[in-house]
Amino acid sequence: QVQLVESGGGLVQAGGSLRLSCAASGRTFSSNAMGWFRQAPGKEREFVATISWSGGTTVYADSVKGRFTISRDNAKNTVYLQMNSLKPEDTAVYYCAAARVQNIQLLTRSYDYWGQGTQVTVSS
Repeated sequence: QVQLVESGGGLVQAGGSLRLSCAASGRTFSSNAMGWFRQAPGKEREFVATISWSGGTTVYADSVKGRFTISRDNAKNTVYLQMNSLKPEDTAVYYCAAARVQNIQLLTRSYDYWGQGTQVTVSS
């Protein structure tokens, strides 16, 4: 079992930055691929970024590529999402997720553990 707690969300103006954190506890964090997803009102949850167990492989959604960076610190059991050049369309609840496998995963159904989410609101 893995418990995930996100933090770092908030209100920011367009063009600004935020860094989300996801603290994991429970079974070995360093064995899990991790991901960030987001869900805007009235929309389905969508993939944002994923990182392999070692941090050596990352993949991003086209909509955030070049603006967001996913990283992890296995010594701290924490995964991060650095979000720069934020746009109003980035407004959503952001969720951290952990998979039982080591390699990157892009699909929602590939993740077994989810955090409660943190709200990110970008004003124009």
